[in-house]
Parts: sequence; C-alpha cells; structure tokens
Amino acid sequence: MTKLVISAIGPASSVQDGGRHGAQRYGLTPSGAMDRLALAAANVLAGNAPMAAAIEIGPFGAAFTARDGAVRVALAGASRNADISGHAAAFNTSMTIADGETLTLGFARAGSFSYLAIEGGIAGEPTFGSLAVNARAGLGSPYPRPLQAGDELQVATASGAAERRIDLPAETEAPIRVVLGPQDDEFDDAQKQLFLESEWKISATSDRMGYRLEGPVIKHLHGHNIVSDGTVNGSIQVPGNGAPIVLMPDRGTSGGYPKIATVISADLGRFAQTPAGKPFRFKAVSMAEAQAEYRKSAEFLRTLPDRVRPIENFDLNIEALQDANVAGAAVSAVDAATWSP
Repeated sequence: MTKLVISAIGPASSVQDGGRHGAQRYGLTPSGAMDRLALAAANVLAGNAPMAAAIEIGPFGAAFTARDGAVRVALAGASRNADISGHAAAFNTSMTIADGETLTLGFARAGSFSYLAIEGGIAGEPTFGSLAVNARAGLGSPYPRPLQAGDELQVATASGAAERRIDLPAETEAPIRVVLGPQDDEFDDAQKQLFLESEWKISATSDRMGYRLEGPVIKHLHGHNIVSDGTVNGSIQVPGNGAPIVLMPDRGTSGGYPKIATVISADLGRFAQTPAGKPFRFKAVSMAEAQAEYRKSAEFLRTLPDRVRPIENFDLNIEALQDANVAGAAVSAVDAATWSP
C-alpha cells in the first residue's frame, strides 16, 4: 500500500476528523479539528467526506514524503510557504506528490492550523467512531499521540484525477462573538463590561484543551467554585486567578469554574486560528443571532462541494512564444493597403 511518510513535523500536529459524538454524558471528550471549515475544505478538494480524518498541522513547519506510489492531497487553513520538491504549491487546492517527492511546509504566516487531506482518507482503527487524536486520553489512530518524524500513514495511491481549487471567504478581523453565560450572574456588570471591552491575547501556554487568555483580571462575585456542570466547545471559564480559559475540542466534558460566556459555534474555527500574542476582542450577541449564524455556517459547509472548480493550467513554451506572430497581421497607420475594410 502507498505510504505518506512524516519526514519532519513540529508539535501540535495530529490526525483529526469531525470528532467523537454522542458520549459526552459518559465523560468522553469530543476532540476533532480545531477549524472544521478548513478541515472540510481540504477534504472536499481531495474527494473525501467533509469531516474525514486529515492531518492537522500546528504553527510550525512539516514535511511529507510519498513512498511506494503517488499520493494526492489538498491543503487548507492557515497559509504558509509550501512546495513539492522545489515547485511552489498553493493552498485551497489539491495536488499530487509523486513517488519519492516531498511536500514541505513552512511556519504558519496567518492563523495557527493547516489541514492536509489525503485522497481516500487515512487508514486507521476508529475509537468510538473517530480517528481523532486526544493525546491526554490516549485515543486516536493510527497514532494515539501527536505525529512525529518517521511516522508512516497508510493511504490510497493517487487516482490521477484532475486537480481542483476552492473559493473561500476572505479572512475577517471582526470581534469574536459570544453569548453571555451560563454563569454570567457570577460576575457583576462592571466585570462583564471589562470582559467585553478589553483587548485579549492568547497565551503561548495554550493547547487543544484550552486557550488561556492574557488581559485584565476578571473578579467573581461569590468565589470561583460552582457545582460542576457540562461544558461545550467555546465555554469561557474564569478560574480563581481571574484569567479566562476558552475550552477547545480536547476539553473535559464538565467543569467547576463559572463560565462568563460561550464563543458561538460559527466563530469557533476563526477563534482557534488566532495566533498566540495577537490582540482581539469579544462581542456579545443574542442567542437568536448565534443560532442564525450557526445555521448559516452549517449551510456553507453543506454547499462546499459547489465551490470547487477545476484548475486550469497554462504551461507556456517561452521559446515557441518568441517565434510566434502573436499580433496577427500587422497594420501600418501610413499604408492604407494594410487596413481592414
């Protein structure tokens, strides 16, 4: 079987898919891609189901080599320099890595996570219906940990299908939208205003379990302990030190810190892509607006295949072009005989 060999890779890179669902009541964390739109875009380009397993690549560089056959892949998510054996490769497109060639990726220039989908998916044994890696829980396949140099993924041999591209919306710098609560009554109006009007940054100590925020201290009304209750992706807990933590896909399914707000589902991927140290703000919206935005984002994901277009290659022969009469029949302004009627 054809292999995609990890020649080099940085931390925070692993196999991720749409996540594990239906068992959070048993304490099973969902995991899955940090940016579901980018995952879906890469998969659709590769001809896979939108939430199929792909390689989630963290902010650092990586390199992948095709062995025992060509491998067709697609890139989406955080942009970075990319080339296949010295030839530039583009994001939001599919491409084929010939046997023995290496796809090399540099550091993320904008965002934090890129997604490399592989035509035919990644071979592995699903755990609770998913290949998604959660290193703390020892879950995931084919490696239940972050990827390392020397790892080999069993993949399908490239089909030879024509390469494709996809058009995605431009990045936005708008505030990250939140719905206040469910324990916003544990904070007075001044603290909620401080939370919404302050500039925040994501700490470099953040990970797939939670993004620690750097900014003002948020003070509780009645202490920082509550009866543990359920959490969701985007829950914003405020622990005893007053530094909020936004819970991400590898979060625990319950927690005992008050949650001042929740990032809306439509903005979770954009929030996850925010690089450490980059300033941003929150904006409170209503539950109705959050639900409407979720429906819009779900419809956009559903129609992603409609945005795929073939790549039209124009390979120019410069020597032939130099010898060609590209202007057609010449016309002289002072020779009426050359004028067309």
